[in-house]
Amino acid sequence: MASASALSAHAPARSFRLARPALVVGIGILIFWVVVALTVEFWAPYEPLKIVSRKLQPPSFSHWLGTDALGRDVLIRTFYGAQYSLTIAVIVVAASVTIGSVVGALSGFFGGWPDSILMRLVDITLSFPPVLLAMSIAASLGPGVQNTAIAIVVVWWPVYARLMRGQVLDVLSRDHIEAAVAGGASRTRLLLKHILPLSWTPTIISATMDFGQVVLLAASLSFIGLGAKPPTPEWGSMISEGAAHFYSWWIAFGPGLAILSIGLGCNFIGDTLRDMLDPKDE
Repeated sequence: MASASALSAHAPARSFRLARPALVVGIGILIFWVVVALTVEFWAPYEPLKIVSRKLQPPSFSHWLGTDALGRDVLIRTFYGAQYSLTIAVIVVAASVTIGSVVGALSGFFGGWPDSILMRLVDITLSFPPVLLAMSIAASLGPGVQNTAIAIVVVWWPVYARLMRGQVLDVLSRDHIEAAVAGGASRTRLLLKHILPLSWTPTIISATMDFGQVVLLAASLSFIGLGAKPPTPEWGSMISEGAAHFYSWWIAFGPGLAILSIGLGCNFIGDTLRDMLDPKDE
């Protein structure tokens, strides 16, 4: 019995040690791209729209990822593209979490007809394929970074609303809520002090992992011409240009690798946070 208890006690620590390298790698990737986005204007040797060499030049020591169809440096444009992609992702995730959490918390807490109306709105939105709905909204609003962000927010907030509602309903069924009600806690205090603090963990984990998905969706809209307008150095539009020059693989390699790295980094962080914050029965 003693050995079994000791093994159980050491299991969480061992799990944390195994997960920690992934967390460090994920944070390192995101920090790298955030630093690049914030500082690229100060150290980049070329402007993203400046023609620096002959067009479609393969990678070389002068231009590590070659040049595009107009002779612009692909690596520098990839670095500048982080400014647009990360900005869209931050705005979308922050707005979606805020809207979805408020709607979900109110829906789960009050129940009744507010719950029915809000959840039917959520169900209607989630009934459409996310990419197609985002494409339709972006097409109706017109191309542009701001319209891209609006289109993705409309698609993304219902996910957090349903997630938060489920958490609020789960917390409402716990004994300490009944104790707080018996102690005379007001509905506002009950929601803000006793329910919401215990409902945020899945939302935080989901938001972390969704950050990379938002970057990918924004790039997808730009790829089909519904995102940032050319000649903006946005990753999706750069990959679209690379597809038009299929044999010049380096044009799409830089932005494609950037999207992949951010997606992996966010998944590393999200998986580790889930293991650390969500208790598991061993």
